[in-house]
Amino acid sequence: MSLCIAYSCTIGGLSTITGTSTNLIFAEHFNNRYPDCHCINFGTWFVLTFPITIIILILSWVWLHWLYLGFDFSSMFRCAKDKSEKEKASAKIIEDEYKQLGSISNQELVTLVIFILMALLWFTRDPGFVPGWSSLFPQYKGYATDSTAALILGLLFFIIPANMPTNSSCGKKSYLSYTTLITWKEFRSCMPWEIALLVGGGFALAQGTEDSGLSAWVGSKLTPLGSLPIWVTIAVSSLIVTSVTEVASNPATITIFLPILSPLAEAIGVNPLYILIPTTLCTSFAFLLPVANPPNAIVFTYGHLQVIDMVKAGLGVNIIGVLAVMLGVRVWGVPLFDLETYPSWAPPHFIANITGP
Repeated sequence: MSLCIAYSCTIGGLSTITGTSTNLIFAEHFNNRYPDCHCINFGTWFVLTFPITIIILILSWVWLHWLYLGFDFSSMFRCAKDKSEKEKASAKIIEDEYKQLGSISNQELVTLVIFILMALLWFTRDPGFVPGWSSLFPQYKGYATDSTAALILGLLFFIIPANMPTNSSCGKKSYLSYTTLITWKEFRSCMPWEIALLVGGGFALAQGTEDSGLSAWVGSKLTPLGSLPIWVTIAVSSLIVTSVTEVASNPATITIFLPILSPLAEAIGVNPLYILIPTTLCTSFAFLLPVANPPNAIVFTYGHLQVIDMVKAGLGVNIIGVLAVMLGVRVWGVPLFDLETYPSWAPPHFIANITGP
C-alpha cells in the first residue's frame, strides 16, 4: 500500500505540464529554444501522456500485486466472497477517518471552484483543433500563457475572504475586516523557495551552456548516434536519465540533459520532440531509492519499508514506465506531433564541426 501511494503520486504527475517540475522545466526550455513552435500546450500534452499514465498505473499495479500477493487475481473480483477480519478492520478505519473529515467547508469549496476554473483555462487556452481564448488577445502574443491563468487565479486566494467579513471599529471609525484564503505570512512560510531557486538556476545553466557553445559542442560529439535507429537513440537517452535521476534530483537531471539533447536532435536531423518528450517523462521515473524523489522519502519515513523492498518494486516500475513511454510516443505521439518530419521551427539541419566556443 505504501509503495502504491508513492508510485501513484509520481505517475499521476506525468499527465499534465504542471504535474511535475520536470514537465515545467521542459516546457520553459522548449518554448525558449523553439519560440516558433506552438505545439506544446496543456491539451496536447494531456492527450499524449494520459494514456501512457493509465498504462503505467495498470501494469504497475499488476507488478506490485504479483510481487507481494502472488498471481491470485481472480479472488479480488469475486462478488460474494467473505471479508477477512483484517479487511473488515481496514474498512472500519477508512470509514472512521472519512467521517472525521466532516462536510466540505466554504474554503474547500472555493478552492475547488478555482482549481476547476484554472484547469478549464489551461485546456481551452490553445486546444489546437479550435481557437482558444488566447486568440482574443492577438496584440499580447506570448503573454497569454498557462502561467497567466495560474497567476491570475492564484491572486484570488489573496483577495477572496476565508470567512464572512465582520464589522470592526477603531475609535469612531468602523470598517469591515476579514482574513483571506491565503495570507502573505502563510505564503512565505509554505512557499518552497528552494525549488524556485533550483528551477531558476537550471534555466540560467541551460542558457549559459547554449550561449557558450557547450551544448552545441557536446551535441556535435554525439552525432555518431545518428547512424543508429531513432528508437535506439530514444531508448538510450531514456535509460540514461532514468538511471541518473535515481541519485540526483529530477529538476537537476532534466536541466542538465535538455541543453545536450536539443542540439543532438538538431545535429542528427530528428524532430527535437522525438527525443525530448521521452527523456522528460523518464526523468520522473525515480522509483528505486527513498532519496530519489519526495513521495518515496515521505513513504519511507513511516518505517514500514526497507530499501531492498523499494529497489525490487521500483526496478519493475522503471522498466514498465520506459516501455510505456516508448510505446506511446511511437504509436500516438508520432501522428500527434508529426515526429517523423524535421520541423520548420527548428534550426536548419546540418552537422557542424565545432571544436569549442
